[in-house]
Amino acid sequence: MSAHNKDLLKGYLRKRHSVTKLVVHLVFTTKYRRKLFDGYMIKQLRESFESACEKLECQLLEMDGEKDHAHLLVAYPPKLAISVMVNNLKSTSSRRLRMLNTHLTAQSKAGLMWSRSYFACSAGGATIETLKDYVNSQSTPD
Repeated sequence: MSAHNKDLLKGYLRKRHSVTKLVVHLVFTTKYRRKLFDGYMIKQLRESFESACEKLECQLLEMDGEKDHAHLLVAYPPKLAISVMVNNLKSTSSRRLRMLNTHLTAQSKAGLMWSRSYFACSAGGATIETLKDYVNSQSTPD
């Protein structure tokens, strides 16, 4: 493989039979939108998400949050279902934050930190219009 081709594939996950770049934007909200987090807890969440992503063979590209929700940008392999990734990220982070912040257990009778729902959206580098134009520009054989 030439040096030029290696530069083009930088940032892509290269396996034996595939080359992929799958990125998802995730948003998790706290149960009942309770305002639980401060800046220090957001840092703890980031560390927890990074640790979970490493185990799932994902990469946490960006993460930040506010008092009642967290935003994540995660690059993930094609073998991993988003729902599995979400469940793992939520359970790992909830467990870690409850261990480090004992006051959180009083916030919910059921001991839940995250809402069951989540937002997930693909986050590619190109817009849909750009991709449509690219596909339409292909030379169809006669």
